[in-house]
Amino acid sequence: MADSLPALVIGAGVSGLACACALRKSGVDAHVLEASPRAGGVIESVRRDGFLLELGPQSFSGTAPLLDLCRELGIESQLQRAPERAPRFVLIDGALRPVPLSPPAFFSSSFVGAGTKLAILRDLFGRTSPPVAEESIGAFVRRKFSPELLEKLIGPFVSGIYAGDPEKLSLSAAFPQLYEAEASAGSVLRGVMRASKRNKSAGQQRPLLLSFRDGNETLPRTIAQKLGSALHLGARVSTVRCSSPASTFFVTASVDGSERVLTTQNLILASPTDVAATLLVELSREFRTTLAEVEYAPVAVVSLGYRKSDVGRSLEGFGFLVPRSAGLQILGSVWNSSLFPGRAPDGHALLTSFVGGATNPPAARFSPAQLTALVHRELSPILKITNPPVFSHVTVYERAIPQYNLGHATRMKTLDTISAQCPGLFFAGNYLRGPAIGACAEQAQEVAAQVVRRLNP
Repeated sequence: MADSLPALVIGAGVSGLACACALRKSGVDAHVLEASPRAGGVIESVRRDGFLLELGPQSFSGTAPLLDLCRELGIESQLQRAPERAPRFVLIDGALRPVPLSPPAFFSSSFVGAGTKLAILRDLFGRTSPPVAEESIGAFVRRKFSPELLEKLIGPFVSGIYAGDPEKLSLSAAFPQLYEAEASAGSVLRGVMRASKRNKSAGQQRPLLLSFRDGNETLPRTIAQKLGSALHLGARVSTVRCSSPASTFFVTASVDGSERVLTTQNLILASPTDVAATLLVELSREFRTTLAEVEYAPVAVVSLGYRKSDVGRSLEGFGFLVPRSAGLQILGSVWNSSLFPGRAPDGHALLTSFVGGATNPPAARFSPAQLTALVHRELSPILKITNPPVFSHVTVYERAIPQYNLGHATRMKTLDTISAQCPGLFFAGNYLRGPAIGACAEQAQEVAAQVVRRLNP
């Protein structure tokens, strides 16, 4: 690696990898520095005792840009598709209730009461406007629909995506499609249906739920292999400085066992906000102030393997989510071996449950033994489990998922304003466009396109 590079990426999660891959495809000699000994960030797949575990995201949506990337990498044939009609469940009054996935099924079911159904019809045929002040998801659902819908469906759904608190998460930042639907059509449902119709007219299909035959880590592992010597693992960055006026960045890092100062005109920070804030403090203390305001939810990922004969309830489906009113510690459970083949040995089932989140941070910090016992204890009556698990694995993330809380959009605008004072500085990560794998990859590819335009105006 030369000491002077046209582009340098710090962080080899899926965002940093996708950005570097796109840059090198465009002919830019971009290199990646990653402090840890492996690439992929929280996307990690592990085989143990015949089980294939996902220590981070359990699956991903097959968005068009992500599928294009898989084709370019030659791994499209390794994709596995979850059953499209796999039911999703919510724990209500101690029993698993399937979520009705179509309007006729929803209105004919007893999942919610008549008052909530009437509120949904009011939205469909009425007209409202979003309030001037930023609104939380909780306030939005109560205003437009009902507390019952928030408790039984939207709250658990928010926990499943962000492990977040609906009273703190910003609707416009976390779910901008819903905000825009009401703002543009005067109705959430009419706006969503119009957007869906536009997507269909443009040939866009509803994304499928996917994984890879050897786990989600196939994606970052393949990109890492493609980057080859342009990816530097165990490379810890200590300082970032910039010439004045801002034109060249000086990055001090331990690379291949020796400390070096690398220069670049284009620096892409694809690291978590706390790392980025520390590195950029010498450029401007405003970076640290702004980035430190992005909160993260702690999450414990608990994978348990059972003999199928010890599980009394059918495991046909995606899994289930848990409303906070249920009084349980688990946020939900994914039935991995029901979604994708090869996740568990014959005659066994693999269940991955999540503990902690923004509404219960202390629970994510229990010991592995405590978490295993806790999850088994709470799963047993729900799934009629009669014996202890034959396998367990626990992974704890102190900073698992960024929270798009109230004020997030303002924070990101402030970040853009500060960055404008440092031409050539770019950001990529799951706190910018959404935490999903596809959203991270797409945002990173857009950053790469900006760098290419800057290099070739």
